Amino acid sequence: MKQSESIANLSAAMAAAQGEMGAAVKGSSNPFFKSSYADLGAVIQAVKAPFAKHGLSYVQFPVNGQGGIGVSTRLMHASGEWLEQEFLIPLGKLDAHGAGSAITYARRYALQSIAGIPAEDDDGNAASTKPKHPHHPAAKQSAPDFF
Repeated sequence: MKQSESIANLSAAMAAAQGEMGAAVKGSSNPFFKSSYADLGAVIQAVKAPFAKHGLSYVQFPVNGQGGIGVSTRLMHASGEWLEQEFLIPLGKLDAHGAGSAITYARRYALQSIAGIPAEDDDGNAASTKPKHPHHPAAKQSAPDFF
């Protein structure tokens, strides 16, 4: 992991933002594994408002190396402080579609990890309970379809 010389302001902002973030809602399904998952749009929806409120933002860039492909994710604070980490995964299909899928997968898991948010344990929880926070993903009608 790489970081700016100080991360004091970033740390305080992350603590405040995490106190407001809910879980990423598992709104997409994987028919192959007969399971549901929180897609990239759901993860972005979970972090977007709390990050903005507390001066946090992120960027992700595709990277490759050591037989894998993935992303470099940089978490930034309005003060100029930052944290950065690469996340590489093996490339399953050696074509553009395989690379795109791997990058999207890496983006989702890297953002979820750096933000410290889980995925909802039970899709029924989101549908049957009222969200605690107005920016909680369950308060939205649907997550944006980014990919």
